[in-house]
Amino acid sequence: MDLEVFRNYSLRSLKKDIISGIVVGIIAIPLGLGFAIASGISPVTGLYTTIVAGLLIAILGGCRFQIAGPTGAFVPVLLGIVLQYGYENLLIAGFMSGFILIIFAICRVGTLIKYFPPSIIVGFQSGIALIIFSGQIPNFLGLHTIEKYQYFHLNTKEIFGSLHSINIYSIATAGLCLATILIVLYFSPKSLGMSYLIGIIVSTGMASIFFANQFETIGSIYGKIPSHFPSPTVPNITVEKIVTLLPSAFIIAILVGLQSLLTARVADEMTKLKHSSKKELIGQGIVNMVTPMFSGIPAAGEIARTVTNIKNGASSPIAGITHAIFVLIVLLVLAPYASYVALASLAPVLMVVAWNISKKEQFIKVVKEKSFHSLVLLTTFLLTVFTNLTVGIAVGLCLSGVHFIIRKRKGKHRFSRDTTM
Repeated sequence: MDLEVFRNYSLRSLKKDIISGIVVGIIAIPLGLGFAIASGISPVTGLYTTIVAGLLIAILGGCRFQIAGPTGAFVPVLLGIVLQYGYENLLIAGFMSGFILIIFAICRVGTLIKYFPPSIIVGFQSGIALIIFSGQIPNFLGLHTIEKYQYFHLNTKEIFGSLHSINIYSIATAGLCLATILIVLYFSPKSLGMSYLIGIIVSTGMASIFFANQFETIGSIYGKIPSHFPSPTVPNITVEKIVTLLPSAFIIAILVGLQSLLTARVADEMTKLKHSSKKELIGQGIVNMVTPMFSGIPAAGEIARTVTNIKNGASSPIAGITHAIFVLIVLLVLAPYASYVALASLAPVLMVVAWNISKKEQFIKVVKEKSFHSLVLLTTFLLTVFTNLTVGIAVGLCLSGVHFIIRKRKGKHRFSRDTTM
């Protein structure tokens, strides 16, 4: 932590940091639970990740306003790893990604973020948004027990084949949650995070009153959420697992680096300050090496929570530390009550998150250009949706590289022709 941020620190600043940290903590709880469930793992792991990542990045990160934790961008990647290799290997892949991030920092890869093609970023984020949105349709419809697959088209086929089993009570619960979120946002557009929590509480409460025992809850599917914090355990890493999981770890590291540094850039623009990309990558690397020791999943800086942190008056990393401590207190004191939350209530929350990260305006704008960037975007998008994020980004980068080489050669040819005239 850079002590320079406390040069003109005051009690008023401390009060704002604490208030901001609590607000962000309230927002982080339903998102942590939802992202973990969407990733195919126990919901409590999302809270463990929020606590550990939030605390460590506030202390070690390169941006004083950064809020780290589980994010929507990781959902399809983590689900794919869990389905293919299992939860234990996901922890190892996360640990390895932390080590890769530190290597990125040493090699100053963070300075290259500004050269990463926007068409690829928009393509894979839009693809991720579609996967998250469609992945919540079963919970919205009450199809909680259908089989999950690694590929979008197989999951879609499974949903259509199970429509005869939809639960009208789940639909009513999810619909009420979505309506509540939209109503809150209509009257208070800046209360996105709070609208999630209000929507979950209102819909779960009303469902419990009018049709109790007719819908699935977190507890009925995943069991009671433990009200304790786990002891650290080092993942069982072998050479064979390193070789197998290296591609997954590499793509996690790229995602963490991209999302964290892009979020830090947004924070810089809002506050007129400057983050340290090297320090941020090292901090995120340590976060992702430590988080798996506490059963946590990969984490990164998250734009919505970081922006909320700034808008609520945060001025130092104390806000991020407060957010982590608040979630820890809630876990220790109120965890059993989270078991009663309707699973259908979490579906609209993640659907709204997916809508907000979809980059829809940029997507439409680039596609309308009908340029090479349009081809890169659509290719990255379609491959992310129908294969996986690794393939989508890799092919997108290859296409961008080919385009860059062609432009260079045309430029040289034009230059040589002009000089001989």
